[in-house]
Parts: sequence; C-alpha cells; structure tokens
Amino acid sequence: MHRSNRALALIGFAAAVAGAACIGARSGPRDPQTRKWYRGLNKPSFHPPDAVFPVVWTALYALMAVSGWRVWQRPDSPARSAALRLWVSQLLANAEWTRLFFREHLPGWSLVDLLFLKLAVIRYIFEARKVDNPAAALFVPYAAWLAFAALLNAEIVRRNPRAAELQPVPSEV
Repeated sequence: MHRSNRALALIGFAAAVAGAACIGARSGPRDPQTRKWYRGLNKPSFHPPDAVFPVVWTALYALMAVSGWRVWQRPDSPARSAALRLWVSQLLANAEWTRLFFREHLPGWSLVDLLFLKLAVIRYIFEARKVDNPAAALFVPYAAWLAFAALLNAEIVRRNPRAAELQPVPSEV
C-alpha cells in the first residue's frame, strides 16, 4: 500500500472520530440549559472533576483512530471486515450516548446505549486481535474507561430517578 494512501486513511479515521467528538461537543454541557441541568444532578463522590473528561476523551479518541486505521491496513478478511463494522458501530453508539445523556437528559437510556457501546468495544477488541494485536490493545483503555463510565452513569440514574424532569430539554442547537 502506498504511503500517501495510508496517511489519507489515517486522516479519514481521525476525521470520523473527530466527527463523533463534535457531535458530542454540540450535545454536551456547553449549552447553558444543559450545563444547568448537569450541575443540578446528584453525582457520586467518585465523579471526576469536569476538567478530566476532555483530557481522557482526547487520548481515547486518538487511540480509537489509530486502532481502526491499523485494522484497515491489514489484508482483507472476514475478521477485518467484522472488526471495521464494530469500529463504526462503537463510534455511532459513542456519539449517541452524549446526545441521550446531555441533549435529551435521559441518563437511563444513555446507560442502555453505554451497555451496547461496551459490548461493541469488547467485540471489536476480540475481532481486532484476529488481524492486529496492537490495534486490539489500543482499545483496552477505552474499554476500561467505559466500565468506569457505566458505573458512574448507573449511579447517576440511581440518584436521579426524575432526571429528565429537572428542566426542559434544550432547544435544538
């Protein structure tokens, strides 16, 4: 494969991840109503400071892009195709979580989405291992973070059974 094609592919994977991140940013707590809603939630003591999230997600998004790119570079095979489908699936579920949690104020539904996301990530790791071990390893920190995120999301659901009613859903951005 020509070096310029590999570079363009890496840019493509990075752009796909950046697109998901942008969707998340548009749905996130930057909107004043969403920020007010989020700050009003009863969060557990293990909730990290807000400044932690962009740092962690920047690193995870970079790992996701490189992992998908590495799998894409491998010879065509059923395992490669399955891994790439799962890579896209997890990226879509990732963006959907942010919309459900922040824009729609539905932590319960976002937890359901997060469980599907976690399953897609685990399946991706197993499929990616069949074609590129380092690509699979790059997703391990993401899987670990999602385990923590699921615990955090579940605790927010438990502590805020009427979260969707705390304030009206913000208008479309």
